[in-house]
Formats: sequence, structure tokens, C-alpha cells
Amino acid sequence: MEFYNILLHAHKGFAYLELLLVAAFFILLLVTMFGYSGNISKGFRKVTLFTMIFFHVQFLVGIVMLITNFTKGLDMSMVMKNADLRFQYVEHPFSMLIAAVIMTIVNKKLKTNDKLTIPIMSLGLVAIALFVFAFPWARVFG
Repeated sequence: MEFYNILLHAHKGFAYLELLLVAAFFILLLVTMFGYSGNISKGFRKVTLFTMIFFHVQFLVGIVMLITNFTKGLDMSMVMKNADLRFQYVEHPFSMLIAAVIMTIVNKKLKTNDKLTIPIMSLGLVAIALFVFAFPWARVFG
């Protein structure tokens, strides 16, 4: 149980950092989107890269925690009947997986383009929306 608690505290601690990175990404996305030139700055590229890296780190730590819980004999029929458990074990991991994949695509597109385009901006906003939906606000700030 000690290993699980270490992972839980790491996952929760990285969540605060991920919130800051997503906020910085969102602000820089808006600045670039509404900026006169639409040029992608080095700072925006770096924030996108670190946001993507921390998405992946969080996802890997979360997957290890999920596997640890399922090896304890978690009953999926009970998980699907309970809204809180369904969010924790189904909706949160899959939404974060999709958000991490989309952030990876956004990072790749930002590396290869000099100007922000509507598809890149849309993907970034979808990744942020999935993150905001799947973030366990009550558990982190409660």
C-alpha cells in the first residue's frame, strides 16, 4: 500500500503543475490566436512541449495506479453503476489519454509550422476542454 500512496501523492502533486502548464498554454494560445501576426513564439513551443511531457508523465503514473487498483479485485459492474467510481476509473483515464494524444499532435504541428492555423488552435482547445472535463477538481482542491 505504501507504493500506491507514493504514486497517489505524486499524481496529485503533478496535477498542480499540470494546471499551471495548461493555463500557460491556454493564455499563450489566446495571445497567439488574437495576435496580429499569428506567429508561433519559442516560448509557446516550450510551454506546449512541457505541457505534453507532463500529460504523458501524469498518464503513466495514473495507469500504474489504475492497474494497481484492478489487481486488488475491483468489480467493474460496481464501477459502472456508481457515478463517482465510473468517473475515477473510466471517464478520467480515457479523457486524459485522448487529451495527451491531442497535445502530442498539437506539439508536432507547432514544431513544423511558423503560424498558428485554425486546425491547430481547434485541437489545442479540444485538448484543454478534455483536460478541464476530466480533471478531478473536488479531489485536488477538496
